[in-house]
Amino acid sequence: MNLPNVKNRWHAIRAVASFVTPYKAALFIGLLALMLTAGITLSIGQGIRLLIDRGFTAQSPELLTQYVLLFLLLVGLLAAGTFIRYYWVTWLGERVIADIRRKVFSHLIELHPGFFETNRSLEIQSRLTADMTLLQSVVGSSVSVALRSLIMLIGSFIWLFITNVKLTLIAMLGIPLAIVPILIFGRRVRALSRKSQDKVAAVGAYVGEVLGQIKIVQAYNHQSVDRRYFDEFVEDAFLLARQRTLQRAWLIAVVIVLVFGAIGVMLWVGGMDIIAGRITGGELAAFVFYSIIAGSAVGSISEVLGELQRAAGAAERTIELLYAPNDIQSPSQPISLPPVHGNIVFEQICFAYSSRPETLAIDHLSLVVRPGETLALVGPSGAGKSTLFDLLLRFYDIQSGSIRLEGINIRQFDLSQFRRSFALVSQHPALFHGTVAENLRYARIEATDNEVELAAKAAFAHDFILALPQGYQTALGDAGLGLSGGQKQRLAIARAILADAPILLLDEATSALDAESEHAVQQALTRLRANRTSIVIAHRLSTVISADRIALINQGRLLALGTHQELLVSSELYARLAALQFQNTDQW
Repeated sequence: MNLPNVKNRWHAIRAVASFVTPYKAALFIGLLALMLTAGITLSIGQGIRLLIDRGFTAQSPELLTQYVLLFLLLVGLLAAGTFIRYYWVTWLGERVIADIRRKVFSHLIELHPGFFETNRSLEIQSRLTADMTLLQSVVGSSVSVALRSLIMLIGSFIWLFITNVKLTLIAMLGIPLAIVPILIFGRRVRALSRKSQDKVAAVGAYVGEVLGQIKIVQAYNHQSVDRRYFDEFVEDAFLLARQRTLQRAWLIAVVIVLVFGAIGVMLWVGGMDIIAGRITGGELAAFVFYSIIAGSAVGSISEVLGELQRAAGAAERTIELLYAPNDIQSPSQPISLPPVHGNIVFEQICFAYSSRPETLAIDHLSLVVRPGETLALVGPSGAGKSTLFDLLLRFYDIQSGSIRLEGINIRQFDLSQFRRSFALVSQHPALFHGTVAENLRYARIEATDNEVELAAKAAFAHDFILALPQGYQTALGDAGLGLSGGQKQRLAIARAILADAPILLLDEATSALDAESEHAVQQALTRLRANRTSIVIAHRLSTVISADRIALINQGRLLALGTHQELLVSSELYARLAALQFQNTDQW
């Protein structure tokens, strides 16, 4: 995917950060709690110094009790601040990711179908799940840890200088040394993170593809081959993850050695100063406390940097989806849709799919659909019949020519308003996870129960629906799993009936039905087509003999147009198709 406005990773991170700004109050509370907990933690070091120098050394029970109570008060405040910080920072992470998911999904479902030809939907699904989970972890945790560690690092150095300048300078020797591996290993981790996430997405996409076609997999005994392919996908993802983990492990280990090595040297020098009487035991204890905090902060930052690098990759992949261009959009100033009677004109249209730009799927085709008529589109497979439906619904835009509805170019209409003029029954009926009633209401969400039942009866689906375990409230599996092909088709037809649109688009609407069901549904479609314009795609000529006109299409061109009897005389190709399909010549 090419991004017009997102040129690099930092742009993607800023785009994600823009989702945080609406929640300034939560961000402020979280940062305030973070500052409070960091300040309290740093204050504990001074409490340790006072406890040792004035409580233990002075051997005063009163002072000891006072300083212990002060210590417990700080612990209580630390616990309260940590609770507030954890809740609000985690809430912010969950809220931001929910907003990003919502916006990305809202954008995706508006994208033209051509986008999903070049981008696998299962990989997109992985981005909305795995990448979002990683981003949530970072926004709701890792960033907070990084900020807290940075504050602790700065604060601990301030207290280190206040406590003992000489020891601080010794401890600081490890810091510049730690920055070098952070820069070196961090760059490697960043590069490997993006590759690793792509591999994980590929694993998810392959699983979804195989399980979605499990019957074909098992029918052809392809399990062993798929296991081998899946093993290769998983192993590739593992090898990249291992490389990324190895780089992060080296980073953490080197930082720990350098930072805590410097602390060890500092302890030796400080111990010598205590023996010489130059500092007190409380000062050294406080200094050790702040040194450990500083070292832990550096180690934590170096570890979180790896997570942030992975999150940057996830942000980039997510924002790619958000900024993916939509080639099919409503005009900025759409024309109001006039009353639709079904006057459709295809005028010298040409179209080629982006994946095959050199081959015209529709080649200078002109065709007029009259209001109220039933026009059948026939021709060999791959002739361009279904493509005409896609172009009419503006799933794709033609490269030249024009398509007009009621005399107006369809590009001038608002897409959602324009598409309400059509009811589509595709060759492969699309059903969704949900109840039978919910699937029927997909065409018109506000339809009453009575309207739903009337549509089902008109499609001769009512009886088999009632025979289901919960009738209209029976939950269907994914893609209508558990229903026969004919049952799925009748539900799709009932949905089209419920849409009550002035133009019907029927793509092999009865192809999955047995003879008895086909006869019943044809009767329903005959009633449905009354006072409507219908365009019917058919491979079986027996289903369209009664059409007002039949358009013969081949290789994207209109070869002949007329009634069944007219085409038998005027078109050699049509006559040959009819001869192949009808055994009894009296039928045609």
